[in-house]
Amino acid sequence: MRKADVERVFQALGDPTRRAILEKLSKGPISVSKLAEPLDMTLAAVVQHLQVLEDSGLVRTEKVGRVRTCNIEAAGFAAAEQWLKDRRTVWDRRFDRLGDLLGERKKHG
Repeated sequence: MRKADVERVFQALGDPTRRAILEKLSKGPISVSKLAEPLDMTLAAVVQHLQVLEDSGLVRTEKVGRVRTCNIEAAGFAAAEQWLKDRRTVWDRRFDRLGDLLGERKKHG
């Protein structure tokens, strides 16, 4: 996934309302109107949040008749997971080197 895509994912996850929407969707598909019910905002505002989530690859919506249903989409989460995994590898190597250096200082100190 491109850098811009990962940035979109983290930007989308940075908003507490969007995280609440994702929590609700983690329990299964739900219509936009049902998703909006417990939120203290207009339906239009919820749709804007969903658009950000959809653009980032975290959510997929599908319209059947007059009902738009939302689902979690794995692609965005996979991009974030891969980004974190790549960083962790670098961080682990750096900590290993630091541990080695500190160990050497202790032996010679």
